[in-house]
Amino acid sequence: MTDYLLRILTDAGDLRAVMAHTSGLTAEVASRHRASPLATAALGYGLTGAALLGALLKVRQRVVIKAAGGGPLQTLVAESDSNGHSRGYVGVGGLASSGTITDAHVAAAIGNHGHLTVVKDVGLSEPYQSTVPLQTGFLDADLTWYLNQSEQTASVVEIDALVDEDGEVLAAGGLLLQALPGETIDTLVALSERLDDLPPIGRLLADGQTPEEIVATLFGPFGYTITEKRPIEFRCGCSQKRSLAALALLDPSELDELIESGWAEVDCHFCGEHYTISRTEMEQLR
Repeated sequence: MTDYLLRILTDAGDLRAVMAHTSGLTAEVASRHRASPLATAALGYGLTGAALLGALLKVRQRVVIKAAGGGPLQTLVAESDSNGHSRGYVGVGGLASSGTITDAHVAAAIGNHGHLTVVKDVGLSEPYQSTVPLQTGFLDADLTWYLNQSEQTASVVEIDALVDEDGEVLAAGGLLLQALPGETIDTLVALSERLDDLPPIGRLLADGQTPEEIVATLFGPFGYTITEKRPIEFRCGCSQKRSLAALALLDPSELDELIESGWAEVDCHFCGEHYTISRTEMEQLR
């Protein structure tokens, strides 16, 4: 596995964690969108955040996170399901930058005068959606705030994405620590303090450390078990059939105009695929 996540449980049963390595995923999505180095780093943060939250879901469930903070990036959208299938996009893929890209550059690109929206499709008639004000523009800090305030679950999220000036993804990954219901937060606090003493996750990964080695260093004296190792990969569910379904939502008069023109085009925001719908297909749809 090039990219994968680990699910971890302490032996005391008071905390669960997810460690994700997302370098390849970030590089592929950035390539599909011809993203600039700064937009690539932002995608690394978004895709990693979605993968971490997706790892907490049950089978056939998915999560979408959307950050719209008023920054020049405009929007950052990332989605993942319980199987680690992920995709994402940014509003301005060609956002210019110069020099070494830091987390502060990414936060400024996202902005902090907007909202963070988390949508969970858990198989009910309507998806669960929660929107909270962006606090900082640092996505890991804002996801931490969201989990603690909106979901009322004591949590810590740390994400890092190292991208050089040429747009090459040196490393991307993240960690989610979460106290289990009914347990104290003592272990969460202790691990959070240990995490602060370590180099950034992206640097550790770029230096060749594996997620397993990072987890072993972090947890140190705390007994733990890796309960699952699961691949993370890019996957988009768009198709010609779904593009037709999107056209079916148009007002009949709008569809008639497209039929008159002889064809229609539908582009997928997530993967960049381009679908051409013929007059015959639209007439059948009509």
